[in-house]
Amino acid sequence: MGQNIGFDNDKYIQMQSEHIQERISAFGDKLYLELGGKLFDDFHASRVLPGFQPDSKIKMLMHLKDKLEIVVVINAQDIVKNKVRSDYNITYDLDVMRLIDAFRKIDLFVGSVVITQYGGQAVVDAFKTRLENRGIPVFLHYPIDGYPANIEHIVSDEGYGKNEYIETKRPLVIVTAPGPGSGKMATCLSQLYHENKRGVKAGYAKFETFPVWNLPLKHPVNLAYEAATADLNDVNMIDPFHLEAYGKTTVNYNRDVEVFPVLNAMFEKILGESPYKSPTDMGVNMAGNCIFDDEAVAEASRKEIIRRYYHTMCDNVNGRVEKDAVYKVKLVMEQAGVTIADRPVVQAALAKAEYTEEPATAIELSDGRIVTGKTSALLGASAAAILNALKTLADIDDSVHLIAPSVIEPIQALKTGHFGNQNPRLHTDEILLALSICATFDKVAKAALEKLSALSGCEAHSSVILSQVDDSIFKKLGMNLTSEPVYQSQKLYHK
Repeated sequence: MGQNIGFDNDKYIQMQSEHIQERISAFGDKLYLELGGKLFDDFHASRVLPGFQPDSKIKMLMHLKDKLEIVVVINAQDIVKNKVRSDYNITYDLDVMRLIDAFRKIDLFVGSVVITQYGGQAVVDAFKTRLENRGIPVFLHYPIDGYPANIEHIVSDEGYGKNEYIETKRPLVIVTAPGPGSGKMATCLSQLYHENKRGVKAGYAKFETFPVWNLPLKHPVNLAYEAATADLNDVNMIDPFHLEAYGKTTVNYNRDVEVFPVLNAMFEKILGESPYKSPTDMGVNMAGNCIFDDEAVAEASRKEIIRRYYHTMCDNVNGRVEKDAVYKVKLVMEQAGVTIADRPVVQAALAKAEYTEEPATAIELSDGRIVTGKTSALLGASAAAILNALKTLADIDDSVHLIAPSVIEPIQALKTGHFGNQNPRLHTDEILLALSICATFDKVAKAALEKLSALSGCEAHSSVILSQVDDSIFKKLGMNLTSEPVYQSQKLYHK
């Protein structure tokens, strides 16, 4: 059924920007703000906090536009390993450039790129040169022996002192990265060391949406975060330092809690005293204060946990995560009190697949109706399901052909006869292009095409892992797709 809104996005943007400005003022000259999670297209947050807009963080930063600059951090090892962002299917080095373009497009100032863990790697040098040739300053940070335990060495001229000083111009420096493990926190601390030596009063804070510190430990929103990070071994936990200092129960995650004593000692070494008594103190996240319907948010999060279960199983089949990640998400499902039976499209897709003995796809519309698509000689199951969903939304009889076989057949001939494809069935992108052409001369096709935006937010499930093309189209349409962790064929190579 349609999702109830439970999060006040306007309140969030206002509160968050005001809170960050207060934190800047608390330190004096400059604040290094480590920004975790996604700045653009934060669809996880929008799914578990219905009402949260995927670009909310960017809108918030636009309130501080004239005060901020952005530093993008990338780990040299991720360049060497060609580490890939699974959501965009591009390598981290390419994502650095994508991020810079995206920031520039909305007129946010990108000051520089920092390469951490630099060890003279040739491929990293080539990336550095590529950026510098485009006018982007690049700074190098090096591995530090004994990090993070040997504080005397780290906070010295032979530790942070060896790192190149990042020249920044504005009071708020947003430190972001393509993904986790890039070295954002170390970059911030290195800068505090250099700024302090130069007599600049600089501070550090952390801005991460999840876990939400002022929600209960086992709240579905926080459990959904654990499910989303199952491959990172992140575990939500009560912040013991905050409890001891203030007598208040707050939620943080294990890595921040474990590193806090070391971080605290570094602050004392660099600044003379630590500005924080707990990991929670370091954060500036206001999301928990903007939830106005807890049950709507909890229900959305429970749905996300099931989706994450399927994503993790498929990632395991593809070798992207270990089996332990699947076990962890299963445990999270038990804690949240949900099963796959709570996702109606799953049973609908599997029943259709069993009946037809071919791959099938099911789509749940916003009003709760479920439509299915089967594999045929002309169409793949996903393409069929999308066409059937558009028919249902436009009140078009199921017997009506939106796209005549005479239009589909020449496309199939082109695919198999000239492009070398063995599979003649049309993918979702091809069927939507064909529908767009038909809509120019067919009123029924036009009526169906006009309902395309109504698919955004709908749930979908496939009885097999889909091709990258089909998977990408579902994402572009804003649909929440899951798949059974099996391939349609036994082939080892799947495009």
